[in-house]
Amino acid sequence: MAAAGGGTVKEVKSKTELDNIVAEGAPAVLHFWATWCEASKHMDQVFSHLSTDFPLARFLRVEAEEQPEISEAYSVSAVPFFVFLKDGKAVDKLEGADPSSLANKVAKVAGSIRPGDSAAPASLGMAAGPTILETVKELAKENGASHHIKQPSPGMDDNLKKRLQQLITSNPVMLFMKGNPESPKCGFSQKLVNILKKENVKFGSFDILTDNEVREGLKKFSNWPTYPQLYCKGELLGGSDIAIAMHENGELGQVFKDHDIEIIDSATGKAEPNGGKGGISGSSGLNTATSDRLRGIINSSPVVLFMKGTPDEPRCGFSRKVVDILRQENVKFASFDILTDDEVRQGLKVYSNWSSYPQLYIKEELIGGSDIVLEMQKSGELKKVLAEKGIASGATLEDRLKQLINSSPAMLFMKGTPDAPKCGFSSKVVNALKEEGLEFGSFDILSDEEVRQGLKTFSNWPTFPQLYHKGELVGGCDIVLELHNNGELKSTLSE
Repeated sequence: MAAAGGGTVKEVKSKTELDNIVAEGAPAVLHFWATWCEASKHMDQVFSHLSTDFPLARFLRVEAEEQPEISEAYSVSAVPFFVFLKDGKAVDKLEGADPSSLANKVAKVAGSIRPGDSAAPASLGMAAGPTILETVKELAKENGASHHIKQPSPGMDDNLKKRLQQLITSNPVMLFMKGNPESPKCGFSQKLVNILKKENVKFGSFDILTDNEVREGLKKFSNWPTYPQLYCKGELLGGSDIAIAMHENGELGQVFKDHDIEIIDSATGKAEPNGGKGGISGSSGLNTATSDRLRGIINSSPVVLFMKGTPDEPRCGFSRKVVDILRQENVKFASFDILTDDEVRQGLKVYSNWSSYPQLYIKEELIGGSDIVLEMQKSGELKKVLAEKGIASGATLEDRLKQLINSSPAMLFMKGTPDAPKCGFSSKVVNALKEEGLEFGSFDILSDEEVRQGLKTFSNWPTFPQLYHKGELVGGCDIVLELHNNGELKSTLSE
């Protein structure tokens, strides 16, 4: 595709084609995009104009979902996503819609400015400069980053929610994919189908290419932006990368076993029951050091949750469910991310005779996993157990927000994390704080809808990111950048 002004953006159609271009060693920039992503479209305009300003660099466009082999090679998990290459190697990357950062990184990899110099839009000539400024304004409108209060967009239609819930629970194992199991329409979907067949489980599927309402709605419903999506008993397990990892380490089969998913006998082709709960029997026991360590973690708090990820960033749907339940019950709890420590992850299965995660303990006693905790909450048994064991509850959302805001002298509520921001405005504030050499805590508001909505009311500030200092709101992206540009940010956060 030719860009305005004579620059050229090339659409990459295969990994072999890309490898040949990269091997030439010339500076190159890859834009991973998706047809459904509005931010991708905005950033693509900037990308095309930059190709005019930097004619010696190669500008390459990759449709992420249609080129799974390329996307996997560069660890692409969200769009828009940019990879910068020089001398045949990836030297930088950019995730999210940040036109100015894109221009700056392109200029650096193309060698037209010195490292550390800023590529302000005005310095980029007539081609890219106006487009960058216009795109910044457009993205600001869409993300509600201005001082003006933006009316909240209407929530998802109740009928669509009901339909999605019915689809997700229509089969014990449900795969939302491109195409169907007999004819997958993308490599990621193909891989997941192959894995499920190797696991010998019955599963239902839905071709998201046939229904755009489901395709777009499920991304919001599940807070998961890509396909395929795999569900077990109504809970999201994840996409192809998570399912592959779980399959390779034997964990996926264990999840199916723990949730009584029928398997298909490879000899007869008939479905048969799959084990059920009961943990690991006949174990050889644990050494004293490991047992003592596990006991210490379990005793570290009256309520302890062993989970995948953290309460603010759960790494599986079952862990997220238990976190949500505990928060709904206003219970303070400690957590341990079993993905970070294999000794705990494997040892606790033996120690507790419970073979899957999450695992919830109250006063040293194993309560169970997500399905048991959910059933206890629905029946009122969980509240009763908490009361019997003297676990205090009743903390309000306001109390929780105050605790989060004061958890660090400088606290940033953002989309994503400082290492992987999920929007350009959050990225800009993170960069400003880092450039000032300031330490700050952060909270990903995408991981907790209660905090996301509650903080808007609590602070009377309708958009994110939000930066706080010693419990007081400093402001959003535009205010932080203004303080940074005026040299006042460090002094404001040092008072």
